[in-house]
Amino acid sequence: MKAAVIPEVNAAWRIQEVPTPEPGPGEVLVRVHASGICHNDVLTTRGIIPFPPFSPAVLGHEAVGEVVRVGAGVTARQAGDRVGVPWIQGTCGRCDYCARNLPLSGEAAFECRMPRMTGITVPGGQAEYMVASAAGTVLLPSGLDYELAAPVLCAGNTAWGALRNAAPQPYERVAVLGIGGLGHMALQFASAAGHETIAVTRSPDKHAAARELGADTVVADGEALQAAGGADVILVTAPSHAAASDAMRGLRTGGRLVLAGIDGMEPFTIAPDMAKPFFARGQRVLGATHEGPDALHEALAVVASGKVTPRVEVYGHTRVADAFDRVAKGEARFRAVVTY
Repeated sequence: MKAAVIPEVNAAWRIQEVPTPEPGPGEVLVRVHASGICHNDVLTTRGIIPFPPFSPAVLGHEAVGEVVRVGAGVTARQAGDRVGVPWIQGTCGRCDYCARNLPLSGEAAFECRMPRMTGITVPGGQAEYMVASAAGTVLLPSGLDYELAAPVLCAGNTAWGALRNAAPQPYERVAVLGIGGLGHMALQFASAAGHETIAVTRSPDKHAAARELGADTVVADGEALQAAGGADVILVTAPSHAAASDAMRGLRTGGRLVLAGIDGMEPFTIAPDMAKPFFARGQRVLGATHEGPDALHEALAVVASGKVTPRVEVYGHTRVADAFDRVAKGEARFRAVVTY
């Protein structure tokens, strides 16, 4: 089969023939139709996230396709099922974290001793075929195009989870910091849920797009957000803790700031402000990652309903290197998806 292989850290992605995998007990073989490229794929390629221990290295944790074969003991999936393979497929089942019997979520990637992570600890979905834990797959809504479903497996899952974690009330204002692959979906989710929404971006060329995506107001930074009346919830989807700290200037009393973007270089800080100190304003700073299967099902259902539409650049697999380069340079609008 053909797969997008990364020979070593910082090497270019290239299409290469590799053996087609076989599903073992509890696993399924998926014929991949589309696979999104995430910013985490860039971090992994650069070695900022640990490079995969398997060879050849095949990334991709936004893979969707069709089950073509099931392994021994699999009853919940069958050939012909349309499925997605999220970032977290399963856990070791034996460590202290697993003993808590929590729903499978992105939390397991950092708490379980031996998590099964797509494209990180096991081969990912930038290939014609991939093997996945049957229990770790999710059924796709009928009628949802593969190219639109793929970004929901990571970007959409995180965006929806961030909004859920913030638990905004019907009358509260929601701001989204960063209008990229993750943020453009967070903006749509917030608007679809009926909230007054504010896009926070320093890119003037994104203002018109932000309004098309549902933003009632567009501002450049925390000071401008404050001047516009502030927000009860700020969803930070940009990979910048400095921008997140700045945005807190526009967070209302009792507000929640949710860190959903990954900044692996700088710490998140709360600036001292004795006129309006953080400790006296009832504000909260939360984290967000992939939520449980119920949240992913919800996100997919919202997209299938047409209320939220991922904006994607679709590339044939022969152009996977071009797609990766555009994501790495921040030029993709808004999500790059590769078809196989």
